[in-house]
Amino acid sequence: MPTISIYHKDFEQLVGREVTIEDIETWLSLVKGELKDHTPATGEIRVELQDSNRPDLWGIEGIARQIRMALSDAMPSSYAFFSSRARPKRRVMVSAGMEQVRPFLAAACASGYAVTADGLTQLIQAQEKLADIFGRKRSTISIGLYRLEAIQFPVTYGLVQPHAASFVPLGFEEKLTLQDILSVHPKGMEYGHILEGQESLPLLWDKEGQVLSFPPIINSRDVGQVQVGDSQLLIEVTGTDLRMVILALNIFAVNLADRGATIDPVEVLYPYATEFGKTIRMPFDFSSPQRVPLHAIESALGLPLGTDVIKQALTAYGYEVKASRHQLSVRLPPYRNDLLHAVDVAEDVAISRGYESFAPEMPVQFTVGSLSPLEETSDLIRDYMVGCGFQEMFSNILMAREDLVDRMKLTDPNEGHVVEVDNVMSQHYSCLRSWIIPSLLQIESASNRAFYPHRLFEVGEVAIPDLSQELGSQTLVRLGALVANPAANFSEVHTYLDLLLYYFVRPYTLEPMQHHSFMPGRVGKILSQERTLGFIGELHPEVLEAWQISMPVAVFELDVGELTREG
Repeated sequence: MPTISIYHKDFEQLVGREVTIEDIETWLSLVKGELKDHTPATGEIRVELQDSNRPDLWGIEGIARQIRMALSDAMPSSYAFFSSRARPKRRVMVSAGMEQVRPFLAAACASGYAVTADGLTQLIQAQEKLADIFGRKRSTISIGLYRLEAIQFPVTYGLVQPHAASFVPLGFEEKLTLQDILSVHPKGMEYGHILEGQESLPLLWDKEGQVLSFPPIINSRDVGQVQVGDSQLLIEVTGTDLRMVILALNIFAVNLADRGATIDPVEVLYPYATEFGKTIRMPFDFSSPQRVPLHAIESALGLPLGTDVIKQALTAYGYEVKASRHQLSVRLPPYRNDLLHAVDVAEDVAISRGYESFAPEMPVQFTVGSLSPLEETSDLIRDYMVGCGFQEMFSNILMAREDLVDRMKLTDPNEGHVVEVDNVMSQHYSCLRSWIIPSLLQIESASNRAFYPHRLFEVGEVAIPDLSQELGSQTLVRLGALVANPAANFSEVHTYLDLLLYYFVRPYTLEPMQHHSFMPGRVGKILSQERTLGFIGELHPEVLEAWQISMPVAVFELDVGELTREG
């Protein structure tokens, strides 16, 4: 979760009143924040935010805005630039071909606010937090700030060859080509992988050919180095997701408006179709009303609050609300895009009213908890495996499809079915694992410097696609075990399987099977009482090569639920 620094005097100016540190600590519940540290000598306050879905709160302006609304029970009225229909004076032209590299750009101008030292600190902090956390280390979005008076419009966002353009980047004194920046500049070495494999690179330049930046790597020192006292700024966001790009720009626009800046829209022209057309006036409000049944909110909160109370709470939290007797039409402000379900609305009602306004209810029934049979069996397995010299691992159930399917040599479509995450934030965590062995191989591939032999196991959940289930999948608990050493083979891992099932008094048989992840003739199905418990075998050399494992590896995997039901 993001942790940010705010400064007491700056916070007072944004809230519009004198406040104590106790006031701030109390108000932080409105933004799901927690006071981590306070340095009275400098006025610095460290705040940890517990909500990863509200990037608008990752800066002092967003926190102060949410508190101002709660104190006044009203939405700020200073964001008319979202609804203005005046034709923007400035344009940014997106060139053809950008859709293959980094397709989207949003931009706006801000004037009338002379940047202060505290303001500049907050601008840089918001820029870094949004790009690194919300923008997934600049891969999805990156943000640039520029001195507006030095720029001649229209600005062009296009592609150039790596050696065809040069400029002085931030932190350097001499000109570098784009290729040189990727090779020698610290930011180029850190973020250059985002553009890996691209023959042409993105560049932002103005009417006079002056380079503004090399997105998403680094700004030009000449126009991209904002300083204290600058009162005219250009904000630009590039990325791969148009809604995220626009949302980041909207956040910066309202932040600067809260500091007294006048926001001047910019017209962005695309040569290709986008979700919002080829010409977009930015900042752009893409929020839309959503209907939420009153009973859904009351059911989630456990109280019959009524339409008027809920409407007042949501209005004080920044919503635009229209209410009927049994239904509400709610609309988020332009700097938010986190409303997915009626429960999200109910949560905001609870936060706005204050959790202390809800009376606690004690349980009416007395119960004593105990472990389920499945967990008792899992604990027994852990004891036996540790007793056999294995080391327990704990892995994330989310993995990459490449690790679950491609590296496991599952070329047959019937073997590569996995549960995939919709609207995934990272390809590294795009699927729910369908078996434990890839998780163990992930650990083994990073452990080649540890002394052999390696004996690893994990008892954890997997998700199996199953269209007969309500959600299209079923969750199972499985045991995966791995041995790796120069002499690892089927017989060795079979010994540990035999010992484990002996302790469970489970007679079993092995039946030959075909599986592309294993060596032919050295993989078998584990059967007990005419039910399949799992499988056992030696991994194929091509699988080991894909994982960059230099030692032979033998594994087995068991369904803990089946093992429990047999008892």
